[in-house]
Amino acid sequence: MTDDLIVIGGGIHGAATALEATLRGHAVRLIEQFDHLAQGTSSRSSKLVHGGLRYLEQHQWALVRESLTARRRLLALAPELVELIDFHIPVYRHSRRSPGLIGLGLSLYAVLGGLDAAARFTRLPSRHWERLDGLATRELRAVFRYHDGRTDDHALTRALMYAACRHGAELQLEEPVRRIVLHRQGVDVVTEKGSYSAHAVVNAAGPWVGSVLAAVTPIQKAPPIELVAGSHLVVAGRLSQGAYYVEAPADGRAVFLVPWASGVMIGTTERRFEGDPSRVVPTPAEMDYLRETAAAHFDPRHVDVSQILSQFAGLRVLPRGEGDPFARARDTRLLLDRHEPPRLVSILGGKLTTHYPTAQRVLDALAPALPQRRHRELASIDPAPEAFAGGPLRPW
Repeated sequence: MTDDLIVIGGGIHGAATALEATLRGHAVRLIEQFDHLAQGTSSRSSKLVHGGLRYLEQHQWALVRESLTARRRLLALAPELVELIDFHIPVYRHSRRSPGLIGLGLSLYAVLGGLDAAARFTRLPSRHWERLDGLATRELRAVFRYHDGRTDDHALTRALMYAACRHGAELQLEEPVRRIVLHRQGVDVVTEKGSYSAHAVVNAAGPWVGSVLAAVTPIQKAPPIELVAGSHLVVAGRLSQGAYYVEAPADGRAVFLVPWASGVMIGTTERRFEGDPSRVVPTPAEMDYLRETAAAHFDPRHVDVSQILSQFAGLRVLPRGEGDPFARARDTRLLLDRHEPPRLVSILGGKLTTHYPTAQRVLDALAPALPQRRHRELASIDPAPEAFAGGPLRPW
């Protein structure tokens, strides 16, 4: 039996693509190398469904607008999985960004978000600063409050795949791909356990995207990419007023502090990574960087960096380049094979927030190679049962 589409990779983009394909009426098979979904970056992110406020500095207006639109959709479809929380931006005398610049950026953010309630911001009066979870107030000039989304990325990925399976998708775990052959009739995918045929294939392998491309015949020419690690710590403490977006004293980079599970998550760093993507972990230097950033802004009674509850690191796929990875563009790139119509799409990069528009672009690119089917609408995205494709859901 020939499938319409084979998706390789059980992260957020693979699950989203599988779901979108089933909604378009296609017969879909998702193949994942590990025994659970979301074993790479999609369980090691900053847990934020955010509009990309910091991308305004890179003039990526379209990406911010797309992110805010995607966030609005998720808040409506998945209220049990995605919630809107308050974010705070403190501005000090030594901050690299002035209150005027922050206010201008937040105003543009609100405009790109359609000026709805979720996209608006306020400037907190100084009399309210003492309520902000032990935030340092010495030389504090202003505090802005806006809103962004938070999710359990692992649970969201599982929910998308569960919805795809309910619409007919097949999920195969613990099945590494060994070879992909493109031909005029479609594609053949050979794994450790068997071989499968389809009209088209999607390489949604995240940090393993290059390894999957290397298994394709005929040889695919890929643009130069690199893996960039982002590390996080979860420390003891409690943030009752929401999340915070602060500048690292060392270099002025943006660092998030977000309420997570029974503590406070601090992230993220950015460093080039080489090696096995499954073995990425925070380095001692990154842990010191994150602890020092948090300690510079918060009283230890609220954020105790001496008690590390957990730590993790994820990988981003970025175009190879010189200089600080923090300044690189975050656009998701689609690499198509040279067939006409294309049979293979590889997803390079990507954001948790924009998984849906990415899936749409992937399916639009492959539409000429896929049979015409009847489309269906998605009413909601519900949490997956605990027994579905992985371990238990983690609480906020």
